[in-house]
Amino acid sequence: MEFSLHTASPSKKPTDCLIVGVYDKRKLTPTAQLVDEATDGRLGKVLKREDFKAKPGDTLRLPQLDGCRAERILVVGLGKKKSLDAKKYAKALDGAAKAVTGMPVRKALCALLDATVSDRDARWQARQILQRFTDATYRLTELKSEPGDLPALDRIDLHLEDKTCSDAAEGGAREGLAIAAGMKLTKDLGNLPGNLCTPAYLAEQARKLADRHGKITATVLEEGDMEKLGMGALLAVSRGSCQPARLIVLEYRGGKAKDQPVALVGKGLTFDAGGISIKPSQNMDEMKYDMCGGASVLGTFETVAQLGLPINLVGVVPASENLPDGNALKPGDIIKSLSGRTIEVLNTDAEGRLILCDALTYAERFQPQVVIDIATLTGACIVALGRHASGLLGNDDTLCRQLLDAGETSLDRAWQLPLWEEYQEQLKSNFADMANIGGREAGTITAACFLARYAENFRWAHLDIAGTAWNTGQNKGATGRPVPLLTQFLLNRIE
Repeated sequence: MEFSLHTASPSKKPTDCLIVGVYDKRKLTPTAQLVDEATDGRLGKVLKREDFKAKPGDTLRLPQLDGCRAERILVVGLGKKKSLDAKKYAKALDGAAKAVTGMPVRKALCALLDATVSDRDARWQARQILQRFTDATYRLTELKSEPGDLPALDRIDLHLEDKTCSDAAEGGAREGLAIAAGMKLTKDLGNLPGNLCTPAYLAEQARKLADRHGKITATVLEEGDMEKLGMGALLAVSRGSCQPARLIVLEYRGGKAKDQPVALVGKGLTFDAGGISIKPSQNMDEMKYDMCGGASVLGTFETVAQLGLPINLVGVVPASENLPDGNALKPGDIIKSLSGRTIEVLNTDAEGRLILCDALTYAERFQPQVVIDIATLTGACIVALGRHASGLLGNDDTLCRQLLDAGETSLDRAWQLPLWEEYQEQLKSNFADMANIGGREAGTITAACFLARYAENFRWAHLDIAGTAWNTGQNKGATGRPVPLLTQFLLNRIE
């Protein structure tokens, strides 16, 4: 997606589509008012005739009006002016993006920066416009023999009332494009089927990411390397698959050499059948999304590299499949992790924590400031929070608060759950240092309790994205979350 800033009269600019906002009771935004004046009041008359309610996200498509050079005008509802907040503004943008990408429009002039959003500035608004419009054009069509007619939108121009906020708007737009690019990479990897997106393929995409960006290096550990290190937990999960596991390590060096990095650890289970504790067949195809945590790490690196952020970043992605065969991990087996701790495996479908625990131990060698792991870890998180918020747990309240704040700013929200010592009791084992599950109760929390035992030497937070990494049903597909949250978290650390 390309963009530019525009300050001249919106009615005089040739464009495929002019997007203007309207508040409740057909109250026009400043730009819409200019268009109404240029068209001798035609815009207002049409809105009145159509009885446009202007609820956030409502849209009305109009043909070209005399006095305006745009081939068509899209009117977007913003709701009540006094109550226009970030969520309602985002809903309006999503409605506009959906409408525009369904039209034969290659370029559009968006005049929604003149809407006053409570507690948000032009930079944030411009970021949301570019991020959401770009994301709305996303389609994965490479695997279709006939892709069909696709939305052709490839340029969004932003109309500004004046030049006073042009720097903020331009910076925000560039951030929005970079976040959308990271979300696209995350979605592409998540949406690919397990027969294509294998651990080896995921590793190859990490290498290509490094090839595209000079500040990124990629290292891939093979199973022999992991065996020498003693990664018994990760390798135990991969035993039932003919696809060898990989440990993907990315390093982005944008800060000073002495600066400690932020570490992102992402679960890269490219397909999860549950192992010997096999899953029900219904919706098992969606288990290709079990690597979305790892995909979001790659996507965040793409965003950070495009923005050239002055920060050091490490990514660790354990990649494997979890399948049943004669050599697969069995319930009751006891394995030894990289840390030296032993684990009694009571359920082989609780495998994400097994590959993550070795990855967390491995991340410690980089002496990180903080470590954040991202994983589609527990169905219990969907039961607790639905598909609106990611679950958040951690051993450092300041870090958790920073992630919560980043989620609120980016509208990629999380909700913190307790990580009290009492929950650790559920992981007791008669035969090993710990069990890999803690029973039916508090499943999201006990999964995080398991990981917490491998994060005792650093500040750590865990994002359970089981409910937010992909949409199910008719709109099935990866969401690209939590790339916006993670990017905002990193932006906040350098401001």
